Amino acid sequence: MPVPQVVVDVVLKPEISDPQGQAVLGALGRLGHPGVRSVRQGKHFVLEVDGDPDEAELREIAETLLANPVIEDVELRLAND
Repeated sequence: MPVPQVVVDVVLKPEISDPQGQAVLGALGRLGHPGVRSVRQGKHFVLEVDGDPDEAELREIAETLLANPVIEDVELRLAND
């Protein structure tokens, strides 16, 4: 039986400056890829869980350990979605 996997993506909120994203965007332009309008960097976690994933528990984990909810947004999804 496959182990359920939950993907947690954490990115800076839109109103928070993203210097790393800006650096990547600048490099893309210099490398001949001017069509990219914006880059936001973030973190990607894959959690393997026992049984059915409990969204409330996973959100609590994400917002207290994996992200800083003051400056970052969190998105949860099943790995198969």
